[in-house]
Amino acid sequence: MAASSQASGSGTGAGKTGAAGTRRQNEANKKLKYVSLAVLVVQNASLILSIRYARTLPGERFFATTAVVMAELLKVATCLLLILLQKRGNLKEFLVLLYESIFIQYSDTLKLSVPSLIYTLQNNLQYVAISNLPAATFQVTYQLKILTTAVFSVLMLRKSLSRLQWISLLLLFTGVAIVQVEQEGGRKEASVENGSQNYAKGLAAVVVSCLSSGFAGVYFEKILKGSSASVWMRNIQLGIFGGALGLLGMWWNDGAAVGEKGFFFGYTPLVWGVIFNQAFGGLLVAVVVKYADNILKGFATSFSIVVSTVTSVYLFGFHVDLLFALGAGLVIGAVYMYSLPKGASGLPPGLLPSSPSSSPSSSAGAVSSRVRNQMPVGVDSETDPFLAKKPTKEKGC
Repeated sequence: MAASSQASGSGTGAGKTGAAGTRRQNEANKKLKYVSLAVLVVQNASLILSIRYARTLPGERFFATTAVVMAELLKVATCLLLILLQKRGNLKEFLVLLYESIFIQYSDTLKLSVPSLIYTLQNNLQYVAISNLPAATFQVTYQLKILTTAVFSVLMLRKSLSRLQWISLLLLFTGVAIVQVEQEGGRKEASVENGSQNYAKGLAAVVVSCLSSGFAGVYFEKILKGSSASVWMRNIQLGIFGGALGLLGMWWNDGAAVGEKGFFFGYTPLVWGVIFNQAFGGLLVAVVVKYADNILKGFATSFSIVVSTVTSVYLFGFHVDLLFALGAGLVIGAVYMYSLPKGASGLPPGLLPSSPSSSPSSSAGAVSSRVRNQMPVGVDSETDPFLAKKPTKEKGC
């Protein structure tokens, strides 16, 4: 009887210890969620602002095509290092895995040439767009990638969207349209003040970038369905084509100038910061985003728009009027609404259940750039944000 009582007491103590451990774990996860939120906001906003600042400084500009190539090389090198660490430094296993994944399974590698081509185009277009559009305007307009990814997901993957998501997409489009109408009014004045910037060129670049981001992200997801290859290996395969295509684009667009002035012409610490942000921003987000649910990621994207807008006022003299505020507000609300789990639209954030990560792309990159309702079997949804080049949760390695 005494033994039974002792056992009971021991079980109760173990239960209390387990409960205390669970509470501590929940508190730690809660803190990590908000750390993740801060990281996502900083990465989303800083990449766009730093590119805009670097591309509008007086003097000769660095070649955007070389920056794209450098970002690809850095991401491939990082993924190679991560795989080597997974193999505990065993060089033989590492090389065998690379040979089998890239050369033996060459058909899978070749399939990635399509999204890689599109991502390379997208990364170059982002530099064109940010060089010709105010940072806040680009940040708002670039959220159209949510719409394009959703449409391609429905058409190519037969995914279904909730009524709330369709409403949010409509609000998103309306908000972007309002921002463009507002910007149209000051476009002539801006073009007179700064002849090096072309608003129409920037707008065309961001629209094509959104279309390419949506298609490439969904196409890549379709390839990954049922695949057993790791996300790191897939990104190495992407990077091989991305680096080669980036070099081809550099030769085509800036070949003579690069040959005359050098590959690293115009590279300053700020430019290197942009490249490292684009290359590693998505990887960083991929690591921390596992602690943040889909709603917090929606908050991060929305808040980064606010940060970009406020910072643009001080850095670039950007003027915020009522129409821009209305359009940006609709976009921010739409991004948050789209991230809500199905059937939970009426609940406050604290009561909403966590849902799997779903992000179209990256920078860039990233982020990046970073709309999927569920990830395919065999894919780590937590590392999805850096699969595409836009940095975002709404564009990674």
